[in-house]
Amino acid sequence: MSFIASECILWQASRQNPRVHIFHLAPTVQGAGLNTFKNMHCKPCEGGVCPLDEGISNQHLGQLPGWQLAADKTRITRTLRFKDFLATISFINAMAYMSEQQGHHPDFSAGYNYCEVNYTTHAIGGLSENDFICAAKINDLLEA
Repeated sequence: MSFIASECILWQASRQNPRVHIFHLAPTVQGAGLNTFKNMHCKPCEGGVCPLDEGISNQHLGQLPGWQLAADKTRITRTLRFKDFLATISFINAMAYMSEQQGHHPDFSAGYNYCEVNYTTHAIGGLSENDFICAAKINDLLEA
């Protein structure tokens, strides 16, 4: 299991003066064993934590076949192909069930024989461990 420490700056307006920002240097530790992502459960995220940086995201993606970092670096994406509409909808239903269990939901678009899945953590405006947990669970669904 490897851990990578990084730092980010969180800011918020002071209650006394909404124009003044208080800066916090917040150390973060990222990098649970990637081969265990599919066995992990998402943790609620309401903000207040830093998104993963590009290096950590790419390191995680190295062990999630088929997933790519989007150009804006705030989400991961995968396009899946299926034999027909019923197979596509069956996958979407399985993805919806898993997402409800995890409390972390993807953005997706679908058509007759494809589904494009995007994960980001909206509360932090970027990627969190939850996105990689769900991506691993999607890969696991496809192997079943």
